[in-house]
Amino acid sequence: MENLPGKTVSKPDLTVIIPVYREEQIINDFVRRLTKIFPPDRHEIVIIDGDPGRSTLSALHVPGVSGSASDSGRVKQMNAGAAKARGKILLFLHADTTLPESAPELIQTALRDQGLAGGAFSLGIDSSRWSLKLVEAAANLRSAVTRVPYGDQAIFIRKEKFSEIGGFRDIPIMEDLELMTRLKKNRGKIIILPDKAMTSARRWESEGVSRGTLRNWLIRTLYHLGVSPEKICRMYR
Repeated sequence: MENLPGKTVSKPDLTVIIPVYREEQIINDFVRRLTKIFPPDRHEIVIIDGDPGRSTLSALHVPGVSGSASDSGRVKQMNAGAAKARGKILLFLHADTTLPESAPELIQTALRDQGLAGGAFSLGIDSSRWSLKLVEAAANLRSAVTRVPYGDQAIFIRKEKFSEIGGFRDIPIMEDLELMTRLKKNRGKIIILPDKAMTSARRWESEGVSRGTLRNWLIRTLYHLGVSPEKICRMYR
């Protein structure tokens, strides 16, 4: 793992793992904001680049941040980041998601409850469109009821528990849902924090809110009906 110059903590309590793929245009601004929330002298930030050309790592120049390459695919990247992490808590964060300034304290306070295996934030979508506010509300109702969050909500988990259940399974889609469902089945108590992880609306805006939402609902329905992630992925290519 390559460490960019800067002071880093030797034994962090928390490691932020960020899988990236061709995010060279935004990575430095994103990481600078992140280091204000997770100072590298107290926490560990790991960027895992799945681009064969390592474009994001080549552009990264924020002191105190670790960068590493892995095979392509979010699952491989997140598992690679977890294997390298030195923190007792793993936080999986997308590069288009912003956390509240109090995120470290919120996570660590929650996990003082030794019965908790992990959790996530509530979902926030960075848009004033009423249609996306409805999507946000529906997603938060679902996760509050099921206690099974998605990756957009910034999942965090104790590293020992992550290792115990075998990490993310190598599937092409729904890996976040599968992980947290397995954690819950393994008697892992999960908390959904009321504070929001604000994610970019770019995915919904690029494909249309109605189309994207219907597709996501159908994917989840097929998954819950037992259709394999591989088959679902082939259907939507």
